[in-house]
Amino acid sequence: MSLWIRHAGRVAALGVMLLLSTAGPGLADEGMWTFDNFPSAMVKAKYGIAIDQAWLAKVQAATARLSVGCSTAVVSSQGLILTNYHCAADCAQDLSSPNKDYVKEGFQVSTVVEERRCPGMEADILVSIGDVTAQVQSAIGGKSAHELVAARDGIEAQIEKAACAAKQATLNCEVVSFYGGEQYKLYVYRKFTDVRLVFAPESDAGLFGGDPDNFNFPRYDLDVSFLRLYADGRPVATPDHLKWNASPPTDKEPVLVVGDPGSTSRLLTADQLETLRAVILPQTLLRLSELRGRLISFGERGADEQRIADQALMGIENDFKELYGEFQALSEPGFIEIRRAAAAALRSQVAANPGLAARIGDPWLQIAKVQAARADQTAAYNLIEAVPGEGSDLYAYARRLVRAAQERAKPDGQRLAGYGDARLPELERQVLDPRPVYPALERIELEFWLAKIRETLGPDAPQTQAFLGKVSPEDLAARLTTSTLGDPAVRRALWEGGLPAVMASRDPLILYVLATDPVARAVRTSWEDKVAGPTAAAAEKIAEARFAVYGASAYPDATFTPRVSFGEVEGWTWRDHTTLPFTTFAGLWNRATGSPPFALAPSWLAARGRLKDGTIFDFTTDNDIAGGNSGSPVIDAKGEIIGAAFDGNILSLGGSFAFDDDVNRSVAVSTAAVTEALDIVYHDEPLLAELRAP
Repeated sequence: MSLWIRHAGRVAALGVMLLLSTAGPGLADEGMWTFDNFPSAMVKAKYGIAIDQAWLAKVQAATARLSVGCSTAVVSSQGLILTNYHCAADCAQDLSSPNKDYVKEGFQVSTVVEERRCPGMEADILVSIGDVTAQVQSAIGGKSAHELVAARDGIEAQIEKAACAAKQATLNCEVVSFYGGEQYKLYVYRKFTDVRLVFAPESDAGLFGGDPDNFNFPRYDLDVSFLRLYADGRPVATPDHLKWNASPPTDKEPVLVVGDPGSTSRLLTADQLETLRAVILPQTLLRLSELRGRLISFGERGADEQRIADQALMGIENDFKELYGEFQALSEPGFIEIRRAAAAALRSQVAANPGLAARIGDPWLQIAKVQAARADQTAAYNLIEAVPGEGSDLYAYARRLVRAAQERAKPDGQRLAGYGDARLPELERQVLDPRPVYPALERIELEFWLAKIRETLGPDAPQTQAFLGKVSPEDLAARLTTSTLGDPAVRRALWEGGLPAVMASRDPLILYVLATDPVARAVRTSWEDKVAGPTAAAAEKIAEARFAVYGASAYPDATFTPRVSFGEVEGWTWRDHTTLPFTTFAGLWNRATGSPPFALAPSWLAARGRLKDGTIFDFTTDNDIAGGNSGSPVIDAKGEIIGAAFDGNILSLGGSFAFDDDVNRSVAVSTAAVTEALDIVYHDEPLLAELRAP
């Protein structure tokens, strides 16, 4: 589940929502609210639901985020968590082999001893939120744009280390910026590094409809999986879990969604949005389109290649559809102009206060001036520093090992972001956890990445010369994929050996990263000096102005931290067509064609006569959510779970920039459907008994 789209023709309605999202508090059911700033009075007035601190504390303890970018609900006293199928699909693939395909066949166990650990997966449950604004702002106050990023990263690393250094094995600490830097909060999580797969349906059930149905409704997906949290080799006791409610949702029923939306861009200026529309999104869409074609071609080589390519392909198709929707939203006539008008309204109020105006200056102009450098450097920064390797696990291992060895030799506060002492345990787990590496897929990803460096930056660019020289992308990728970093033992020896072991290594990828990383670091430094630093400094001034005028009654942009959104079960009307909020099992049979992606799993075909046609399968709500909310529990007024969010409708793909309560809808699978499927299709009595226990 990702961010979503708006179709043309809604500019007037979008104008109202965009002005509100830029200016002050949300309207209707808009908002992804933090646990320490939830609008309980607003919810009470609209829906009559009393959301007090006790309610919030219980729900906070019963939800978790996954390191794969998803959300979960704790649904039993024994560490059982519910999330989406697509959130566990990588785990199912990692556990598969040419002889056993858990993605295609599903994964099911009879006892806990059969549960399998998901390589590299971590779950975090929020423990506390602390305000560290004064510490951070004191450290960065008066810093030039050139110094600001380093100063901010340094103080954040110090705060995280002070909070978590003594309990790195069990706690995860993160300093998070809100409202463009007006607030900084320390989020402390209890972390679980042993997360095991309990149940996943077949991909034909969990992803029924595939890419054609993605971001659409009606839907007929059993997009669920169950995992379990372990500590010291045993299931974790979780008495504060959500009660499983197998009753079907009802139209207009008030609901809350709790999860970890990844990111939104509702506070970007008009100039930033124009660069996104004109430069960044077109570059990314072209790249994803070409990579998609290469992966499809790779999958056509054979059944095992198809299995290997499917998960990467699913993610790329999802990203392409999401980003194309964002591009369409930004391309609507008048869309960006509305953001500019909202900024003008704020600027006029700042100008009316001479003292405030003197403090703020003109940060909007500063951000406008940065856009030329942003447009010029985006391609190099993305290809070489931000997302290098185009998904290659081997390249990611090599760079993390090299940089970790180099950064650990520095004082904690002087390291690159992500390499501070408080973050090292997570980084170590990412590097050392065993998971399969597929050399043929790695070669395709590295070939494509190197070819795009040469094509995008030009063969004579210094970066291209450093990364390719006179070698072709094909020959270089073939050499680099002879790396032995796919072996966890090799990675462990390099991690534990530190800088001496890395410098002595003859592994081709380690040598390659050692040779090219100075160029990547130079690209990073230029980006921070000319783009990230000036933007952060100006954004903090805009945030100060917004707070001075509107206060803190609005919600912040999403940051992959726990949020609560409120709303109701509701369909929508678009161009005189009304879409009801429910689908049923009966619709599944009508939608099935027998051919992918509308083919039914054999277990479902066998159960057809025993499943109730009227059971509500999937449903929609008007909750405000974003990518990262996949797996978020949909909770009723009693605090019981009645569904799991897994997508949004096509009209909500512009939700990264603004929320439209009339047509933005989240899509969830009902616990009623999950319960009946576990009973009739999968005959999973142990899992049902655990869900039904007090």
